[in-house]
Amino acid sequence: MGKWEMVRLGDVCVVERGGSPRPIEKYITEDENGINWIKIGDTTEYSMYITKTKEKIIPDGVKKSRRVKAGDFLLTNSMSFGRPYILKIDGCIHDGWLLIRDEGKLFDKRFLYYHLSSDRTYAEFKGLAVGGVVNNLNSAMVRNLQIPLPPHPIQQKIADVLDRASTLIEKRKAQIAKLDLLVKSQFIEMFGDPITNPKGWEISILDVISEIASGITKGRKLNGQITKDVPYMRVANVKDGHIDLSEVKTIAATNDERKRYALCPGDVLLTEGGDPDKLGRGAIWKGEIGECIHQNHIFRVRLYTDVVTPIYFASFLSQASTKAYFLRAAKQTTGIASINMTQLKGLPVHLPPITIQNEFARFVECVEAQKEQLKKSLDLLELNYKSLMQKCFSGDVFK
Repeated sequence: MGKWEMVRLGDVCVVERGGSPRPIEKYITEDENGINWIKIGDTTEYSMYITKTKEKIIPDGVKKSRRVKAGDFLLTNSMSFGRPYILKIDGCIHDGWLLIRDEGKLFDKRFLYYHLSSDRTYAEFKGLAVGGVVNNLNSAMVRNLQIPLPPHPIQQKIADVLDRASTLIEKRKAQIAKLDLLVKSQFIEMFGDPITNPKGWEISILDVISEIASGITKGRKLNGQITKDVPYMRVANVKDGHIDLSEVKTIAATNDERKRYALCPGDVLLTEGGDPDKLGRGAIWKGEIGECIHQNHIFRVRLYTDVVTPIYFASFLSQASTKAYFLRAAKQTTGIASINMTQLKGLPVHLPPITIQNEFARFVECVEAQKEQLKKSLDLLELNYKSLMQKCFSGDVFK
């Protein structure tokens, strides 16, 4: 770190936990003059700033929460813990947030943001945690974080360098997102809006055009049966349009279970539910892992491909009409929504001629090839970014 001063964050900044008035429903208001109620759902992917909220609370709720103001830092303290954001609005925060306030203006805001979001800081939090495992953060852990305090001009230079690297990454992500929009646009152009079905396609239900299976139950009793640990797909692995293999867990399964719940290339995995945004997410399994099964909160849809192609069906799942069907059919309790086998079997599916579905599949495969190249470029940019960040905060770039 050279001669840079190291400071304990709690010695130079205010670090406090948020608070939640309960039951929160009593304090939510539609009055435009209400106080911004800042939730993790108000964050924007890839952005360091929070600029608006979906909800507001009445003044009485402020007494049981924590006031924050533009320029403050917020840090997630659970779930994807340790993710920092800079506020551009005033408001109140619940107990899923930690407040960091640089009252002495010792830090360039971007410098502090980048340091808090670095692998170095994550490693520091792990070191502070009991047993080296972090499931959530508390204010004491964040106060004990050791952080460099170089002169302001150097902080600004570091932030400028990381801004440029970050901008390249965001541009690449934007290019990938545009290709996703291109596929959605092509779907509507070729098949029309499923809500109005302007081309008059035949409509069937999913039960007639596929075999649907639920998956393995984690807490079942094995009664001493011989098992083997195998990878399995969870709700967290199934996103809209793709399989996320960043964290794959294993489960002990018998030979019979490994056969019964085995995934085959072309299977469409569909989420049973959870939070509303986890309801009915679908993606094609392409055989990414040699032997893999799925959990009971994931439906495996094995299509009759002479009637409907996996690529067409996966795109159909992402349409607003399909999402609306799942929300109407779902059992919902306190923000949790889920569908059962009967409801999924009854999903209406439009069936254009297989020749047109195949034409659409060829288009999607071409787009996916372009996306794959962009993703490789993105991986390299992100690797270089992490390396640059490490050099910046170790003092190797600026003295």
